[in-house]
Amino acid sequence: MNPVRKNRLRIVLYIVFGSSLAAVLGLMALDENMNYFYSPVELAAGKAPVDKTIRGGGLVVVGSHQRDTQSLANTFSITDGQAIIKVHYTGILPDLFREGQGVIAVGKLNASGELMADQVLAKHDENYMPPEVEGALKQAGHPDYSSSSPATVTN
Repeated sequence: MNPVRKNRLRIVLYIVFGSSLAAVLGLMALDENMNYFYSPVELAAGKAPVDKTIRGGGLVVVGSHQRDTQSLANTFSITDGQAIIKVHYTGILPDLFREGQGVIAVGKLNASGELMADQVLAKHDENYMPPEVEGALKQAGHPDYSSSSPATVTN
């Protein structure tokens, strides 16, 4: 083989190898940063990975919110009408956080099936329901969820 062609082939192989390596590393980084939504039924069934960042959402169970008076620790439960998951959050809850309203908690599921949240997202007005929570409530057939007004929850 001609030395010039051999040199070109070597360069092309280096470019292909480098591009493949960059693509694989990029996909691995994207996979680590993805956090999937799980409803309380899926969390209770063990479908969510333990110790990986996920989003869990549902309605805050009325009477379940407990706030530690000595710290910013909050504990509450979320439900979709079929299962209840306990959420632990340390920090200031959003102003619109209320019992009976839809929330999404971003955090990691521990071995005992409780969600250790790093962030809690509350709906922004009485007519809005996060799409993931709305879908989970419809799928679960939540008794308080009105399908005629998809963004309204009655208590």
